[in-house]
Amino acid sequence: MSKAHPPEIIKWLLLSFLVKLNGGRHVQGILRGFDPFMNLVVDDSLEMGPGGQQNTIGMVVIRGNSIIMLEALERV
Repeated sequence: MSKAHPPEIIKWLLLSFLVKLNGGRHVQGILRGFDPFMNLVVDDSLEMGPGGQQNTIGMVVIRGNSIIMLEALERV
């Protein structure tokens, strides 16, 4: 039986990154935590909607099933 390996996203902890979500939304912030279902805890986050509006939302939990893409904004 093979051992489970931690996801590569562990290297992104405490780094700034961008998350593309379904519905045309984006969230930018600092990754504080995650779980095996790819749910993310993001701090100092800024939500960018499809119309170009931006909202500062602070700390937020993003469900893994709504994530389309992750992009690191700092060198990993």
